Amino acid sequence: MDAVPARARAYVAGVVLAALACLRPLPDVDTPWWAVSLLAALYAGSELVARSARSCFVGTCYPVLLAGAFLLPPPAAALVALPGALLSPVAQRPFVLRRLWRAAQLMLAVWAAARVHGECGGWDAVVAPDFPYVLVPAGAAVLAFCLVLTVLDGGIAVLADRVPAGRAWRGLFSRSLAPIAVHGLAGLMMAVLWRSPYGAVAALLVLLPMCVAWWAFAQYHRERAAHQATIRALVQAVDIKDGYTRGHSERVGQASMMIARELGMDDERVETLRFAGILHDVGKLGVPTRLLRKDGPLTPEERRVIELHPEYGHEMVRGIRFLGEARAAVLHHHERLDGSGYPYGLTGDRIPESARVVAVADAFDAMTSTRSYRRARPVAAAVEELQRCAGAQFDPRMVGALVRALGRHGWRPAVTADGTPALPAGVVPGRGEGARDSVGRGAPR
Repeated sequence: MDAVPARARAYVAGVVLAALACLRPLPDVDTPWWAVSLLAALYAGSELVARSARSCFVGTCYPVLLAGAFLLPPPAAALVALPGALLSPVAQRPFVLRRLWRAAQLMLAVWAAARVHGECGGWDAVVAPDFPYVLVPAGAAVLAFCLVLTVLDGGIAVLADRVPAGRAWRGLFSRSLAPIAVHGLAGLMMAVLWRSPYGAVAALLVLLPMCVAWWAFAQYHRERAAHQATIRALVQAVDIKDGYTRGHSERVGQASMMIARELGMDDERVETLRFAGILHDVGKLGVPTRLLRKDGPLTPEERRVIELHPEYGHEMVRGIRFLGEARAAVLHHHERLDGSGYPYGLTGDRIPESARVVAVADAFDAMTSTRSYRRARPVAAAVEELQRCAGAQFDPRMVGALVRALGRHGWRPAVTADGTPALPAGVVPGRGEGARDSVGRGAPR
């Protein structure tokens, strides 16, 4: 961010001073400068390649840093991170402050890892090598490395981004420990080979399979980014075609994500349910615009045409492999538990779970958003309507999850009609309006 709060700048300055303090004993330490230079150059080169390839995931080059922690005295190990952190590209301003922060953070983490590794007798275990005891100091060093990064990252999130303290550190350590542990094993293999008769050249070969893994991961992210760009384009096209519900898809995605999290789904499924909510109405691209924008009630024939949009949408997204169960949600989000929904009249548990989530999110946002033909209902009234229809139209489990999530996080209903006046309070949309936005007379449809 351009405007970094003064307290965040002070925090960064304190971390920088602490990192410089770690280097103070350097003149009095027996330092193998050739090893420091080689590892620092390797880390800097790897960091530049990783950043330029935009494969910035946790610990792209951590094996080199952790190998330095296993091989070098703490002040020398901290120095390994300095050139790469200062030279690596930065995407946002202020560039200098961000580079200093990155360098200081990594220097402190590497210094702590090297210090813990040495205190646990790791130096002798690497030289021996003493297996499996060598894993104990290495594991302790990885824990220290991860802990320092977690503490510092949480602190900057609180001070710079104003994230609540209770949320800033939640899950940071657990999410980063597994990948850092893998990189720690690679760093340990580098250190053991470095100290073996095969020498430093053999140690560098450890990075080859890591580089292949990084490349594959980068390719995966590029493909995922391309799919996400496609999704954004589809949603924008729907918003342009059906101006009455502009922004509806994103809000349904948000509500679906809230329900999924409340149900305890893992992060990957939560993301899939978000995509399901975003894409649930993409089939409207196949519906004539005159029907979507019709002001009066729909004829039975027009209603049947609009009710084809889930099938149109499923045809559009079924080739996007990473969407997974989101495709079923696009097809079945208008099914009802009692079997009176469409397109196939599925009942109960025969309706995919993802579709049951999106159905509740869709109806909730439709009721709480002002449209050109009616005023939004209050959140409490929408929740009451969902609860009334639970068991017949909606899955009670999904309704309960949304109610709990709303109690914790709240909801900000949005006006989605572009300047068109709403109907007076108390006017309920008729049968035609319900077919367009999932809200009919009384129960959401």
